[in-house]
Amino acid sequence: MKVRYRNRALSDLEEIFRYLDQRNASGARNVINAIYDAIALIAKYPLGAERTSHSGIRVKVVSRYPYKIFYRVDSDYVEILHVRHGARRPWIPEK
Repeated sequence: MKVRYRNRALSDLEEIFRYLDQRNASGARNVINAIYDAIALIAKYPLGAERTSHSGIRVKVVSRYPYKIFYRVDSDYVEILHVRHGARRPWIPEK
């Protein structure tokens, strides 16, 4: 299935990489690669992740790292909405 990214999700990925890269460049690459691997799994199995309490939104937890990928499934694509660290306050999507 095709993957589309909301601008917010793209900004999230850039921000995550920039923050981690300042602390550990190889670690930053590992985390970003794990996030993209999780997105590839979402594309392959779009209904395989947990549903959230928000209608139509699912969340995939990234293996090995405490990041969550929020997304929505459409008929022919998945839309990545937001990527965030799991220790942050719960995300409330905009309506």
